[in-house]
Amino acid sequence: MSAPSETYAAILGATAQIEWNALERHFARGELLVVDRVLDLVAVAQAFIDDDSEKVQSWMAQNQVAVATDEQAADWLERNPDTLWAVVIRPWVLVQERD
Repeated sequence: MSAPSETYAAILGATAQIEWNALERHFARGELLVVDRVLDLVAVAQAFIDDDSEKVQSWMAQNQVAVATDEQAADWLERNPDTLWAVVIRPWVLVQERD
């Protein structure tokens, strides 16, 4: 296996666990993208940075990357999970709930 790229390592360093209340304003602005648990959050962020539209469009077509819905926001507000991870890839905030 090859070593991660410098970009991957930088994104990994900028990825952090986060509480829902810190994400609410991004949701309200329509800037919050949910990344499916089966994907590597950092690899998805790198695809956005690299402008790899083929990968991003494929994930979106499969609903593996999607704008956060009102239902997801209501669920997170109610549960306040401690398993949310996020990374900012302007103008988006990518969020993933992990087990």
